[in-house]
Amino acid sequence: MATSLKSEDHILHNSMLEDDPNDNSATNEEEKTKPRWGPYHKGAKELAGLYSRGKRMQEIVCVCICITLMVVNLYFMAFHFKFEKVATIFLVALAGIFTADFASGFVHWGADTWGSVELPLLGKNFIRPFREHHIDPTSITRHDFIETNGDNFMLTIPGLMYMTWNFCSKNSEQIQAKYYWFAYLYLLAIFVALTNQIHKWSHTYFGLPRWVTILQDLHIILPKRHHRIHHVAPHETYFCITTGWLNYPLEKLKFWTSLECLIQLVLGCKPRADDFKWAQKRD
Repeated sequence: MATSLKSEDHILHNSMLEDDPNDNSATNEEEKTKPRWGPYHKGAKELAGLYSRGKRMQEIVCVCICITLMVVNLYFMAFHFKFEKVATIFLVALAGIFTADFASGFVHWGADTWGSVELPLLGKNFIRPFREHHIDPTSITRHDFIETNGDNFMLTIPGLMYMTWNFCSKNSEQIQAKYYWFAYLYLLAIFVALTNQIHKWSHTYFGLPRWVTILQDLHIILPKRHHRIHHVAPHETYFCITTGWLNYPLEKLKFWTSLECLIQLVLGCKPRADDFKWAQKRD
């Protein structure tokens, strides 16, 4: 564990150097001329350049649709709320948060470990940010709200549309019968949508609102030190990035390692081969 924390501190030290373009220290100049990782790394620059106008438009549309559906569904949830259900609603909402954390880990693990930036449609649009993030972990802190959250907001749209359709087409009795299910879906959607924003905060060391740092300190959302374990190469552990609650138990169960071994055995694919290829790029 001491070795792990030492590696994490080394990552933080380097990221602070890379984020300051006015730092004229020898270490920073060396990173600029012969970068091992960070914004000056050849692979990081190439990957950042693949962010297209079409991708940007998709993200804007998804954010607008998602926020609209969240507001509409919140109105219906409040309209049909009954106080006597509050304890059960809390439990199913908590289940939604755990599901979001696991889903974040599964998607993160899948995109980190398999596939290629060269894949049609998925590569440049959805796998590219994961490759860039490992070479330049601080890049996410320079992304605006749309680029940070567009894809996660997109993932929630089908579930939110399903909720809206039910609220608009069912009578009050039918809605009450499914209210717990809707509470689960709504909190799941909220935390899935916010996952990458929470992830961004875990890489932001200055200027965060106090309420965000309190939530991180209480481990209600992903803490910085906890997530830095994932960024120790070869990035093969601690994939859950919503709350991070499931990282330790999944690691103890060797969940991700077992899945990788099974896939490699059946399909012959090597984990993180594309990730390693981009990390090796040099000018």
